[in-house]
Amino acid sequence: MTVNSTFLGFFRADYNNIDIAAARQRGITVCNVPEYSTEAVAQLAITFILNLSISLPRQLRMLQGQDFSNFTGPVQVPLAELQGKALGVVGFGAIAQATARIAQALGMRILVHTRTPRSEAHPGVTFLGLDEVLGASDYLSLHCPLNEATRHLIHRESLARMKSSAFLINTSRGALIREADLIEALEKGIIAGAGLDVQDPEPPDPGNPLFQLENVLITPHIGWRRRESRQRLVGKVAETIAAFLRGGPLPVVN
Repeated sequence: MTVNSTFLGFFRADYNNIDIAAARQRGITVCNVPEYSTEAVAQLAITFILNLSISLPRQLRMLQGQDFSNFTGPVQVPLAELQGKALGVVGFGAIAQATARIAQALGMRILVHTRTPRSEAHPGVTFLGLDEVLGASDYLSLHCPLNEATRHLIHRESLARMKSSAFLINTSRGALIREADLIEALEKGIIAGAGLDVQDPEPPDPGNPLFQLENVLITPHIGWRRRESRQRLVGKVAETIAAFLRGGPLPVVN
């Protein structure tokens, strides 16, 4: 992070950890680095979907426990194809749209809930209310910013509206989900499983039940960390600083 009396820039796309109003009052220009990891995060969301569709977390745990019965007898875990399944997307920014494009290539139907009205055409995308998306989705992927309106957007009541066969994917911000409610839903079979690249808090406590649940894929906030994404991020930060120094256009968020 680089700070002086007039400029504050940070290595992130979102800015929920910055007091935008206070910066504005002090005449501080706040800049972020948007869309440096769009494809990388979308690819991780799809990776979760692909792995959960064949119960890979459960199969790997069986192997770790020296249980080879899937190889010697009937397969004991659910296996499903993706074509024709409904992917629900909450939020419809760049990462959500990239995720939807990949899912469409796999033959999935796309259901979207977004607070921002969309006038442009998005072929194959159906825009619905949140409750409708929750109830109709086979996979639900969160792609919205964290703010007071979205904090704990997913909670006990919203999880209960989902199909018992549905999976929840979160590559956005951990606090979009009330984690205790999600753990309860996973333990009781209210939903089938989850793929989580973000937690609340981060890092999670080593005793967090999410680490032990066999229907969960959990990663340490790696969606943005691919080598190419990090190289792109550093380059864009340098470009932003140079633009600030010469008085050029900036990705200003305040």
